[in-house]
Amino acid sequence: MSEMSEKSGMSENTRVVVVTGAGTGIGRATAWAFADQGPEVRVVAVGRRAEPLAETARGRAAGRVVPLVADITAPDGPEEIVRRTLERFGRLDVLVNNAGIAPPATLGGYTREGLGALLATNLTAPVLLAQAALPALTDSRGVIVNVSTAVGQRGWPSNSAYAAGKAAVDTLTRSWAVELAPRGIRVVAVAPGAIETPIADHAGLDPERRAALRAWQLGQTPLGRIGDAAEVAWAIVQLASPQASFVTGVVLPVDGGAVVR
Repeated sequence: MSEMSEKSGMSENTRVVVVTGAGTGIGRATAWAFADQGPEVRVVAVGRRAEPLAETARGRAAGRVVPLVADITAPDGPEEIVRRTLERFGRLDVLVNNAGIAPPATLGGYTREGLGALLATNLTAPVLLAQAALPALTDSRGVIVNVSTAVGQRGWPSNSAYAAGKAAVDTLTRSWAVELAPRGIRVVAVAPGAIETPIADHAGLDPERRAALRAWQLGQTPLGRIGDAAEVAWAIVQLASPQASFVTGVVLPVDGGAVVR
């Protein structure tokens, strides 16, 4: 990300959005959905890999999506993300805690190292990033959007630690909504179900296991199809919009009806 400040070229109506895990999937779709709102929006697309972030930035009008290579689990990661955003844009209006990992495992397959990495990414990092962003979000009376999962709202076979970590994110969403309301900060979440993203590939599933997973997910989804990342991004943008100013503490399923099946 260029160190040149853009503060002087921004109007009082400009909104600055930080999206983590923005190199692929829901994060990329969310960055694009915010950017599509118009020239008054700037998106800081955060991720660990430069090339996917560059593709995210190239996917929209020049300057609307700015890539920032950073590791949210690094000791100084959250502070760096907020500092560099404020250096460039001078404000932060929306924080989207999207980055997550979902390594498949049954109870007997977990390791201490694996659990540590999972919770560091899915639970600890969002807490510390929200904490680092708190002063800026207080100034802007901003919004935190957490990306949870439908898996956290009912019992599913395998991935129990992933589900538990995301259920904790649901609890954080409700608790922060109450805690931060006096600051004028809204806190909401979306809980995606079966969505077509690269997360299964990143989890190391071979084609046969991936096909079996998709077949099982289809059987659990009343609408009878896999969702698209853009459908989740739409919900995120709507919940973060000024028109949703009286909505806080909600965890919105975007799952084709899976949690009510």
